[in-house]
Amino acid sequence: MASIGSTMMLGRESKSLATLRIKSKPFSPPPPGGVSLLQANLRAPSMKGSQTTLNTTVEKQLKLLHDPRDSVHDMVADSFFLGKVEKDSRIFSQNFTIRSYDMGPNHTATVETLMNLLQETALNHLRCMGLLKEGFGSTPEMSARNLIWVLSKVHVAVDHYPTWSDEVRVETWIIPSRRNSLAIEWIISDSWTGQTLTRASSMFVMMNKETRKLSKWPEAVKREIEPQYIDRPPLLDKDSSRLPKLDHTKMEYVRTGLTPRWNDLDINQHVNNVKYVAALLESVPIPFLESHELSAFTVEYRRECAMDDVVQSLTSFCHETIDQCFHLLRSECGHVVARGRTKWRPKQKKNFKA
Repeated sequence: MASIGSTMMLGRESKSLATLRIKSKPFSPPPPGGVSLLQANLRAPSMKGSQTTLNTTVEKQLKLLHDPRDSVHDMVADSFFLGKVEKDSRIFSQNFTIRSYDMGPNHTATVETLMNLLQETALNHLRCMGLLKEGFGSTPEMSARNLIWVLSKVHVAVDHYPTWSDEVRVETWIIPSRRNSLAIEWIISDSWTGQTLTRASSMFVMMNKETRKLSKWPEAVKREIEPQYIDRPPLLDKDSSRLPKLDHTKMEYVRTGLTPRWNDLDINQHVNNVKYVAALLESVPIPFLESHELSAFTVEYRRECAMDDVVQSLTSFCHETIDQCFHLLRSECGHVVARGRTKWRPKQKKNFKA
């Protein structure tokens, strides 16, 4: 299992000098016969490259201010800072810009980047609801009992990968789940076109931070979380995310000697769940990675992984179809750390944004 926590991506939010100026002084309509400060900036001649960037940013902020989608979803909150929540606070959304360091060899955002965006919005959602106490993801009642959330399963479907400078919108909410688990879902879409890029669903369970044992939900924690549930159908088919039992002796590709680095650890001092996904993919043959891209994956987290652990990554192709793989992450002593299934599609040539 893996902790919900990860390094907070400070600066990942789409911000700029213009954004900070708008925050410090709320936007107000221009006086009769006059123009607003934002409109004046748009009309001013661009004498330098930085001014051109500022004007472009301001233009985008104006578009956000008059975006009809806001009225449809009835959003409230500061759209230029943390994110947006609906009036009932049960759906949270946040915009991000894909940076150059978010991209991989395919000239698109990496799977790790997408997973980090999911984590960030889920935590910010809890913070906006007033349910974020000490530690990532812990509610006030959980903190009082030394409890934390750990990710037990995640299922992600990637329809399209964003690329450099794309602006994406991440929406997240909580749906009713089994007795002792929490289900969080996400949609990543293009901020301007609304096109769905990624859909994701996850399952969290509760663990005692000191004993590292799973815990049942205290009634006080249930009372905190239940008002935030949204009763809607799951985004992804749960049956398609079920994983078969895997025999490590029959796996075709093996990568041994994988050891966590210091920067792979989260604030709970064990390997962050995003790093598990990267480790599972370590044993996928490079020629296959060069010709295919990941279209969907399911990961079950079975055991914590710490700094002293040495693990093996194992991959096997499905015999029925070559576009599906099964994966195991095992410790040297034989414990299953995680297992997963991935689905792939042939790469399409992408134009790199200059």
